[in-house]
Amino acid sequence: MRDLAHPDVTEIRLEAVLHALADPQRLEIVRCLAVADREVPCSEVDLAVSKSTITHHYRVLREAGVIRQVYRGTAKMNSLRRDDLDALFPGLLDSVIRAACRRRDVGHPA
Repeated sequence: MRDLAHPDVTEIRLEAVLHALADPQRLEIVRCLAVADREVPCSEVDLAVSKSTITHHYRVLREAGVIRQVYRGTAKMNSLRRDDLDALFPGLLDSVIRAACRRRDVGHPA
């Protein structure tokens, strides 16, 4: 089985997390993972960009420590590193997710 590199919790930096969350497409991925509250395959998050761009966005989130990715068979499954992020930056993830949901509810593009 292929293992993907993830930063240890001690290596997660606020600047990298904020950079990862600053992109609207990556923010939509995080919102979808939060709403699902389970492991989600990449293909379940609907983004209007190319497959290679989607792969890039997931990689940025993983390398920043925002998500965990694991292979389950041939599918790459994604989940938020909520416990790690909440321990390092209390309230940050919840605030970002609430803002992303509000933005989506008022009709702004994701």
